[in-house]
Amino acid sequence: MIRIAESNEIFTILFVIGLALVAMAKLFYSKRFANFIYLPGNSKYLLIHTRDQKFLDRFDALLFSNLVISISIFLTICYKSLYGQSLTSIDILMKIIVAVASFILIKVLLERLIGSLFGIDALIDDYLFQKTSYKNYLGLLLIPLNAFFIYNQTPAEIVILITLVAFFLINLIGLTVSFKVHQNVLKRNLFYFILYLCALEIAPYIIIYKLLQDFKIF
Repeated sequence: MIRIAESNEIFTILFVIGLALVAMAKLFYSKRFANFIYLPGNSKYLLIHTRDQKFLDRFDALLFSNLVISISIFLTICYKSLYGQSLTSIDILMKIIVAVASFILIKVLLERLIGSLFGIDALIDDYLFQKTSYKNYLGLLLIPLNAFFIYNQTPAEIVILITLVAFFLINLIGLTVSFKVHQNVLKRNLFYFILYLCALEIAPYIIIYKLLQDFKIF
């Protein structure tokens, strides 16, 4: 029992950091956070804040930091569920966090670059804001879910699969909302947007999957 408590200590620290980041977002941006909470069923947040978006947004930065931590914890849970091995080393967890943050940030920068090259900057900026908002929302949902999995029992593979499908559906909702909001612009730039989706929404995950297979991680 003592060994289990010690192995969860790093996760407890990460949970506290994640909760502190969310609390700061709620404290300093209370009105925006109140709208953000109802994001999946209400487009009010997107309608209001898409116009005021900035490249460096403190509210999004706080929630993004929590997202990175939450995804990293969830990945370790998935690994333990699939392979029966715990990744509780601080060094390994820090590497996972850095890898997740780097992947997302590099992907966003490339998406902005592609948008600029195709001449659809405004469309891509709005799309990225909406996509980032839904991803940050997933970060909130992962906090209680990760806590349940860490402190109760490791989930079965089917539970992991159901969770991933649920997250995919939430992201799909966000993508559908983006399509509806920008359908007129998309029709004029459909070819470029399809190229963008193939290059930066599909290809990166295929590459990661292949790398995981090559290193026999998946």
